Amino acid sequence: MTKEEILLAHRDYLYPSVFHYYKEPLVIARGKDQYVWDADGNQYLDFFGGIVTIGVGHCNDEVNRKVHAQLDRLQHVSTVFATEPQAALAKKLAQITPGQKLTKSFFTNSGTEANETAILTARCYTGSTEIVGLRYAYHGRSSMAMALTAQSNWRLGPVTQAGIVHAVNAYCYRCPYGLSYPSCGVKCAQDVEEVIRTTTSGRIAGFIAEPIQGVAGFVTPPKEYFPIVADIVKKYGGLFISDEVQTGWGRTGGKWFGIEQWGVQPDIITSAKSLGNGAPIGLTIARPDVADAVKGATISTFGGNPVTTTAAKAVIDFIEDHKLSINAAEVGAYLRNKLNELKDKHPIIGEVRGMGLLQAVELVEDRETKKPATAHISVLMEATRENKILLGKGGFFGNVLRISPPLNISKTDVDEFARLLDASFVKAQAALAVA
Repeated sequence: MTKEEILLAHRDYLYPSVFHYYKEPLVIARGKDQYVWDADGNQYLDFFGGIVTIGVGHCNDEVNRKVHAQLDRLQHVSTVFATEPQAALAKKLAQITPGQKLTKSFFTNSGTEANETAILTARCYTGSTEIVGLRYAYHGRSSMAMALTAQSNWRLGPVTQAGIVHAVNAYCYRCPYGLSYPSCGVKCAQDVEEVIRTTTSGRIAGFIAEPIQGVAGFVTPPKEYFPIVADIVKKYGGLFISDEVQTGWGRTGGKWFGIEQWGVQPDIITSAKSLGNGAPIGLTIARPDVADAVKGATISTFGGNPVTTTAAKAVIDFIEDHKLSINAAEVGAYLRNKLNELKDKHPIIGEVRGMGLLQAVELVEDRETKKPATAHISVLMEATRENKILLGKGGFFGNVLRISPPLNISKTDVDEFARLLDASFVKAQAALAVA
């Protein structure tokens, strides 16, 4: 198909709710390592990675070699049969989870399904039904996951479900209490207990949170936040569920999972995205006693598929063998410095935040009022496209740049990205001045 035929078919045969960042959809034809090429042959430096999914580079040779071999050996039998790739992946996961206490896995096709499984598991284990989430959270696109999600933009249709409540999140840049860290005493963490005491029966099934809120614009809590919350959740009988769909697999630097940066031991971890490096896979992994509470028979037809579990095990091995978690910490710190230099240069940047190779730039019209620069970001995104770099857009107000390149990028890649992003800011500001 030509580019025009692709765009026409996209318009005529897909749900119109399938959105794009640009005025005209960008048609991507192929990818390799940190680059992708569009249908016209233009090369782009990819610093978004398919929404935090390409963790070890596009079309990674080592991963794909193992996937190709598995495709020729066994493609699918479903979970009613045991296979070596699923068993090998589950065994490896049990070895790398925090504290090595989470050892039993259930595989699905996406982060949405992983979170559904986690909520079911928590309810089975505790005998309670009520779940506490966080405002600004995003947990997927099923009815349950959208009910857990706390952003109106992503709650499509009537998705309200009984037993789900939301506490305030740890958004220090826009503190819901108008306080400043650390003199605030991390009041947002204390709100979790207030929510439990006032909007639940007082006996909860669990608490679910992203260590760093992805769609919210990589909102990153202070170091005290999750330890305080974990104690509160335990006090009221709940399980702590860490949604690692975007923060897992070395992304935050130096650790396998984001929640480890806060020194918290979760009861359940969910993940997806970078685990498969583009192959569709979801993971729910729990303590043995928690997993064993799910009684009866269940199945995920494509969960634990031999090809996807082979890909996931290959991704983990590649991250481990090439020390990419360490690279994420080192190159991530270098990237953070470059972004802070851009903040010094461009007043439209209100805050730079994140961890490792999960960084965000929040844009504001005025640093004193912090008014979200929602109109400006669309112009900037068009400028980044023209300058051949890819990055994401998000945030509750739609004013945050989301930066999540593959973990095996270099400082040279960061230098090029920073140069092009700087040029994009200049181009966007010139366009806005004319307008």
